Amino acid sequence: MSVAALVDSGAGSWLLQGELDFESVPALLRHAGARMLGKDRLEVDLKAVTRADSAGLALLVEWLRESETAGNEIVFINVPPQLLSIARVCGLDEILSLA
Repeated sequence: MSVAALVDSGAGSWLLQGELDFESVPALLRHAGARMLGKDRLEVDLKAVTRADSAGLALLVEWLRESETAGNEIVFINVPPQLLSIARVCGLDEILSLA
């Protein structure tokens, strides 16, 4: 079973860790997204993501949508090369503010 977690680093910063795949992403969508809202600017650090597939990219797109709806800015940093490659192929790397 894949495990992923979103850890509050304080001041609108979050650390995403573990595997982002079709097993772990649904739980993050249900529980983590709403916890992130409430700050004007959100920063999600992906340095602790060990593996990601297209479900991980879908998670980032959904968090972008939720944050825009709430009037927040969200930035993703330390995006793993694997996830960045998927985003580039899909044309989402610029839309997601991936760094």
